Amino acid sequence: MNTNQHDDVIEVTDLRRVYGGDGRDFEAVRGVTFSVGRGELFALLGTNGAGKTSTVELIEGLAPPAGGRVRVLGHDPYMDRAAVRPRIGVMLQEGGFPSELTVAETTRMWAACTSGARPPEQALDRVGLAHRSDVRVKQLSGGEKRRLDLALAILGGPEVLFLDEPTTGLDVEGRRSTWELVRELRDAGTTVLLTTHYLEEAEVLANRLAILHEGRIAAIGTPAEVTASQPSHVSFELPDGYFPGDLPPLPELGVRSHETAGRMIRLRTDELQRTATALLVWAERARVELRGLDVRPASLEEAFLRIAREAAANGVNGPRTAEGATATATATATATQEKSAADVRMRTTGNDRNSTAADARKRGRSA
Repeated sequence: MNTNQHDDVIEVTDLRRVYGGDGRDFEAVRGVTFSVGRGELFALLGTNGAGKTSTVELIEGLAPPAGGRVRVLGHDPYMDRAAVRPRIGVMLQEGGFPSELTVAETTRMWAACTSGARPPEQALDRVGLAHRSDVRVKQLSGGEKRRLDLALAILGGPEVLFLDEPTTGLDVEGRRSTWELVRELRDAGTTVLLTTHYLEEAEVLANRLAILHEGRIAAIGTPAEVTASQPSHVSFELPDGYFPGDLPPLPELGVRSHETAGRMIRLRTDELQRTATALLVWAERARVELRGLDVRPASLEEAFLRIAREAAANGVNGPRTAEGATATATATATATQEKSAADVRMRTTGNDRNSTAADARKRGRSA
């Protein structure tokens, strides 16, 4: 979806976040800028420690940025919480539900604290948990708990939905079902900000994505645009009696490099159609078969790995600690603070009254 044709629901400009103090500041987010249009699904990707969680928490309004500007639905999500909360839904990495409550009881509790909540049974049915409504939360599988997290996130019909690793722990069928539901929400006009470690998930769902590396955006665009900078691949088994030198001159076919493993040859090309067509014409004229022929464009995974390597080589991951603080100490401190922030998020996001439900969850865990 082209965001130029839609209002920007999320606007992030030169966003910065700093942890620590006493001369040991750690800048986890370093000037991030992007926007997300209405009805668009935008994915944030990155390795552990890239700044995904730190960025999303600022957009959710859990803390004020150290610098830059955030707007969600036209409001500052931290200063104007009352205006933003009723219109957003948040799916955490871990929900922390009271273990002794049933699925139905948990959903009813959350609905009672959510403005404009849809019927709990409807939300459970949408995520495929209606048949488990009488089961205690502690008896759910990891994948079922993730689906319960999603049911509560969409309970209030949010205009903006934050999904943090939504399919972790799901089997293949559950993951595909979740993808279909997220597509339906997006197509109905819900704006979705997704963080995930599953690159296939981002490639399948995202209208656009950004790859974060060491707190900065290393690449941004549609999945096709991000992968377009990487070479495509053509591989096949050399015909009996033929060697790589018997093939047409590879550079003339747009091939940038090749490698062999036994009788298999793999070509990397910037002009996939031209390379594949020329090889097929050559094989037809030579009356030979290219066994095991595989023609495919670059994957998002290949692009992700290469972009991360290039970002590191270009110094994007340069020192971010003051006074020579070690990376290990900084990473430990950041992880601790991000965990604390996540705990705070459970008490402060969702909508105007979700803090009450989070307190109920906490009491349930202590019981």
